Amino acid sequence: MLASVQGYIEKQLKLRVNDGKSAVAQAHRTPVLGFRFLAGRAVQIRMAPDALAKVKATIRQVTRRSRGPGMSKRIQTLNEYLRGWIGYFALAETPSVMDDLEEWVRRRLRLCLWRQWRRVRTRYRQLRGLGVPERDVHRIANSRLGPWRIAGKALGRFLGTAYWTNAGLESVSLRYCQLRAAR
Repeated sequence: MLASVQGYIEKQLKLRVNDGKSAVAQAHRTPVLGFRFLAGRAVQIRMAPDALAKVKATIRQVTRRSRGPGMSKRIQTLNEYLRGWIGYFALAETPSVMDDLEEWVRRRLRLCLWRQWRRVRTRYRQLRGLGVPERDVHRIANSRLGPWRIAGKALGRFLGTAYWTNAGLESVSLRYCQLRAAR
């Protein structure tokens, strides 16, 4: 049956069918336009794992090391992209995913800052400028951990949500809650 429908579409209508994107299945078994549906007492709309992987890949592109503009331009680009992305996925019932994504974005930005402060001397100066206690400055600046590990708890204590809000980064979870409340 399915092969005959596909044959009709390709031969009579002269359209190409993409087998990777086409399927006949129940809605809760396959993602649809970045969403997946959970069937139970009430149908719940969730975000497909592929959609989350795609947004993270895009954020990695915006925050990669070889990207030239400064932090303010990165934050502006991220805000624009995430505003549209959240507007699309506000229908999904996944507030915890939005919270996790927001924390991941802040950690990614801390990683960018750490990589900009390449030399230990620069790290000392920047950390002192943030008001970090001297014993922590020495411990963090001389750490031999990788940038992702440093961007986690070590820098996360001193470059928290308030720092990024002052830098212009819009809150993903707050925007999500606003859009959910407006519906």
